[in-house]
Amino acid sequence: MIARVKSKKSETILFDVSALHGALDAERIARGMTWKDVSAQSGVSASTLTRLSQGRRPDVDSLSNLVGWLGISADRFMSSRPRAAFGSASPLAQISTIIRDDPNLNPDAAIALEELIKSTYKRLRSPKQK
Repeated sequence: MIARVKSKKSETILFDVSALHGALDAERIARGMTWKDVSAQSGVSASTLTRLSQGRRPDVDSLSNLVGWLGISADRFMSSRPRAAFGSASPLAQISTIIRDDPNLNPDAAIALEELIKSTYKRLRSPKQK
Protein backbone atom coordinates (compact mmCIF):
# COMPACT_ATOMS: atom_id res chain seq x y z
CA MET A 1 0.00 0.00 0.00
CA ILE A 2 1.28 3.47 -0.87
CA ALA A 3 0.17 6.25 1.47
CA ARG A 4 0.03 9.86 0.32
CA VAL A 5 1.33 12.60 2.60
CA LYS A 6 1.35 16.34 1.82
CA SER A 7 4.64 18.16 2.30
CA LYS A 8 5.05 21.82 3.21
CA LYS A 9 5.52 22.63 -0.47
CA SER A 10 2.13 21.06 -1.36
CA GLU A 11 4.02 18.28 -3.11
CA THR A 12 2.54 14.85 -2.57
CA ILE A 13 5.05 12.52 -0.96
CA LEU A 14 4.35 8.82 -1.30
CA PHE A 15 5.27 6.35 1.42
CA ASP A 16 5.27 2.74 0.27
CA VAL A 17 4.19 0.73 3.30
CA SER A 18 4.19 -2.55 1.39
CA ALA A 19 7.79 -1.98 0.27
CA LEU A 20 8.84 -1.41 3.88
CA HIS A 21 7.04 -4.54 5.01
CA GLY A 22 8.55 -6.50 2.11
CA ALA A 23 12.04 -5.32 3.01
CA LEU A 24 11.47 -6.25 6.66
CA ASP A 25 10.21 -9.70 5.68
CA ALA A 26 13.15 -10.28 3.32
CA GLU A 27 15.65 -9.24 6.00
CA ARG A 28 13.84 -11.37 8.60
CA ILE A 29 14.16 -14.40 6.33
CA ALA A 30 17.80 -13.61 5.47
CA ARG A 31 18.64 -13.50 9.19
CA GLY A 32 16.63 -16.65 9.95
CA MET A 33 14.42 -14.82 12.41
CA THR A 34 10.78 -14.82 13.49
CA TRP A 35 8.62 -11.71 13.61
CA LYS A 36 8.91 -11.90 17.40
CA ASP A 37 12.70 -11.69 17.00
CA VAL A 38 12.32 -8.67 14.72
CA SER A 39 10.14 -7.00 17.32
CA ALA A 40 12.67 -7.65 20.08
CA GLN A 41 15.71 -6.54 18.08
CA SER A 42 14.14 -3.47 16.49
CA GLY A 43 12.30 -2.27 19.59
CA VAL A 44 9.02 -2.10 17.64
CA SER A 45 5.97 -3.83 19.04
CA ALA A 46 4.57 -6.95 17.42
CA SER A 47 1.25 -5.14 16.99
CA THR A 48 2.98 -2.42 14.95
CA LEU A 49 4.53 -5.08 12.72
CA THR A 50 1.08 -6.64 12.27
CA ARG A 51 -0.39 -3.26 11.33
CA LEU A 52 2.40 -2.83 8.75
CA SER A 53 1.42 -6.17 7.20
CA GLN A 54 -2.11 -4.76 6.88
CA GLY A 55 -0.85 -1.68 5.02
CA ARG A 56 -0.96 0.81 7.88
CA ARG A 57 1.84 3.34 8.27
CA PRO A 58 4.14 3.18 11.29
CA ASP A 59 4.60 6.11 13.64
CA VAL A 60 7.81 8.11 13.29
CA ASP A 61 9.64 6.37 16.15
CA SER A 62 8.74 2.92 14.81
CA LEU A 63 9.81 3.90 11.30
CA SER A 64 13.12 5.14 12.64
CA ASN A 65 13.72 1.91 14.56
CA LEU A 66 12.74 -0.28 11.62
CA VAL A 67 14.92 1.42 9.02
CA GLY A 68 17.75 1.40 11.55
CA TRP A 69 17.29 -2.34 12.02
CA LEU A 70 17.18 -2.81 8.24
CA GLY A 71 20.18 -0.59 7.62
CA ILE A 72 18.23 1.16 4.83
CA SER A 73 17.40 4.85 4.60
CA ALA A 74 13.72 5.76 5.01
CA ASP A 75 14.10 7.65 1.72
CA ARG A 76 14.04 4.28 -0.07
CA PHE A 77 10.36 4.04 0.87
CA MET A 78 9.42 7.65 0.08
CA SER A 79 9.09 9.45 -3.19
CA SER A 80 7.26 12.30 -4.86
CA ARG A 81 6.60 9.86 -7.72
CA PRO A 82 5.10 6.40 -7.49
CA ARG A 83 7.70 3.63 -7.84
CA ALA A 84 10.53 6.04 -8.62
CA ALA A 85 13.71 4.41 -9.84
CA PHE A 86 16.62 4.61 -7.43
CA GLY A 87 19.45 5.92 -9.53
CA SER A 88 19.82 5.43 -13.24
CA ALA A 89 20.26 1.64 -13.14
CA SER A 90 17.18 -0.52 -13.58
CA PRO A 91 15.84 -2.28 -10.50
CA LEU A 92 16.83 -5.61 -12.06
CA ALA A 93 20.43 -4.44 -12.47
CA GLN A 94 20.50 -3.24 -8.88
CA ILE A 95 19.11 -6.57 -7.63
CA SER A 96 21.73 -8.50 -9.63
CA THR A 97 24.50 -6.44 -8.09
CA ILE A 98 23.15 -6.92 -4.59
CA ILE A 99 22.82 -10.68 -5.04
CA ARG A 100 26.39 -11.02 -6.31
CA ASP A 101 27.65 -9.00 -3.32
CA ASP A 102 25.81 -11.19 -0.78
CA PRO A 103 28.46 -12.90 1.38
CA ASN A 104 25.92 -15.58 2.32
CA LEU A 105 25.81 -16.91 -1.26
CA ASN A 106 28.60 -18.74 -3.04
CA PRO A 107 29.16 -17.66 -6.67
CA ASP A 108 27.14 -20.56 -8.12
CA ALA A 109 24.21 -19.87 -5.80
CA ALA A 110 24.29 -16.16 -6.64
CA ILE A 111 24.21 -16.93 -10.37
CA ALA A 112 21.32 -19.39 -9.92
CA LEU A 113 19.31 -16.91 -7.86
CA GLU A 114 20.04 -14.12 -10.31
CA GLU A 115 18.86 -16.28 -13.24
CA LEU A 116 15.68 -17.19 -11.35
CA ILE A 117 14.90 -13.54 -10.62
CA LYS A 118 15.63 -12.44 -14.20
CA SER A 119 13.42 -15.17 -15.61
CA THR A 120 10.57 -14.36 -13.24
CA TYR A 121 10.95 -10.64 -13.85
CA LYS A 122 10.78 -11.12 -17.61
CA ARG A 123 7.64 -13.24 -17.26
CA LEU A 124 5.84 -10.88 -14.86
CA ARG A 125 6.83 -7.40 -15.99
CA SER A 126 4.21 -5.14 -17.48
CA PRO A 127 4.38 -4.20 -21.16
CA LYS A 128 6.14 -0.89 -21.80
CA GLN A 129 3.88 2.16 -21.63
CA LYS A 130 3.73 4.29 -24.77
